[in-house]
Amino acid sequence: MTFRLKTVLGATALVLVSTLAAQAETVLKWAHVYETSEPFHTESVWAAEEIAKRTEGRYKVEVYPASQLGKEADINQGLKLGTVDIIISGSSFAARDFKPIGVTYFPYIFRDPGHLLAYTKSDIFKRLSKGYEDATGNRITAVTYYGTRHTTSNKPIAKCADMAGLKIRVPDVPAYLAMPRACGANTTPIAFAEVYLALQNGTVEAQENPLTTIEAKKFYEVQKNIILTGHIVDHLNTLVSKTLWGNLSDQDKVIFTEVMQEAASRATKIIDDRENGLVDDFKKRGINVVEVDKADFEKTVLEKVTFEEFGYEKADWEAIRAVQ
Repeated sequence: MTFRLKTVLGATALVLVSTLAAQAETVLKWAHVYETSEPFHTESVWAAEEIAKRTEGRYKVEVYPASQLGKEADINQGLKLGTVDIIISGSSFAARDFKPIGVTYFPYIFRDPGHLLAYTKSDIFKRLSKGYEDATGNRITAVTYYGTRHTTSNKPIAKCADMAGLKIRVPDVPAYLAMPRACGANTTPIAFAEVYLALQNGTVEAQENPLTTIEAKKFYEVQKNIILTGHIVDHLNTLVSKTLWGNLSDQDKVIFTEVMQEAASRATKIIDDRENGLVDDFKKRGINVVEVDKADFEKTVLEKVTFEEFGYEKADWEAIRAVQ
């Protein structure tokens, strides 16, 4: 009887421990629109594992890549609705809630990735981030270098005027439209997941994205010209929902922030390293890679586009340009 009683008590204790552990574990959803091969996903998975370790299993983060929980607009809405807890998304979408932060997508605002990263440590970044957080309650915990955006096209392009009349896919956000429209192109908004097919069937003749995305999404298979316009040094924000951020203890806020910033730094290095070798890789594949006069593009944009039409402040643009 004593042995049986011990066995029963032991089993009961195990069930109780398991139940308490299950109750203590909070499951979170982390969503993004990028492919599983991209560092935005691999480093999100790394961050999920680190959060579990550093919180001693109190949080389990499930990562949903490749638009599994919706397109970028959907997952941003999910932060508000509470259907997702963490997302990776661009400031162009954050600008839908706080317009001034969208100035960071204005063409030729950042000189290079180093300038972008310097901006993330500046007072102007703190001010724009706080404006977004005040407007939404969501927290910007980290910034990842996404890549420098270039153009792919069915035809070679050497100068801004060569884009006149070109049907180009551009994300439906104001700052992305500035360069193509200034050059006379016809912009068409198409969801990111549908761009390959649109290029393949001729719905559009061109698109713009970083070299790493052009490779990952295989746009080079349906576009034979890569034009190094370098018009936007792009970035992504790691965003924590208002609900989750409000429920985290001060200690856990530090853990989440540190892990997410480490993940962003890891992804940034991967992207930077990959970009450095991709021009030669594309040339070896027979792709026509075209160097352009970026000064011609920048001059045309600044002559034909005003900050006011996008709702941005020129003072913010100037403050960012001045960051060293």
